Amino acid sequence: MAIIRRTNNWLPSIFNDFFGNEWMENSSRSVPAINIQQNENGFTVEVAAPGMTKEDCNVSVDEDNNLVICFEKKSESEDKDKKGTYLRREFSYTQFTRRMILPDNTVNDKISAKVENGVLTVEIPTIKEEEKAPKAKQIEIQ
Repeated sequence: MAIIRRTNNWLPSIFNDFFGNEWMENSSRSVPAINIQQNENGFTVEVAAPGMTKEDCNVSVDEDNNLVICFEKKSESEDKDKKGTYLRREFSYTQFTRRMILPDNTVNDKISAKVENGVLTVEIPTIKEEEKAPKAKQIEIQ
């Protein structure tokens, strides 16, 4: 079973596909790129997070078994003259959240995450699903 991305961005996509995007801003520009790779141990999720530190990140599993990745960064700088009047004041606020439905065979207690070189990497281990006996069976009559 694969990780499923939960998104509410279908409406702008339909309008952009039908009408073009000249009159409607593309809302996916502020959402970071995400890579999901499946391997023999589970899944590796990579999220582009340039300029973010581990203090800016929050990774959790909610009560509906969704992997929730949140980033929030605030910055502010200002230049004042001697009278306390602003010459320049710049501030920014960046926040986004991504939710993905986790498969039933994930080991939530062993999910780990790290931020390195502007990339958040989340390791999601899974247990191997045991092979199930076939449901249909021919019974021999004796």
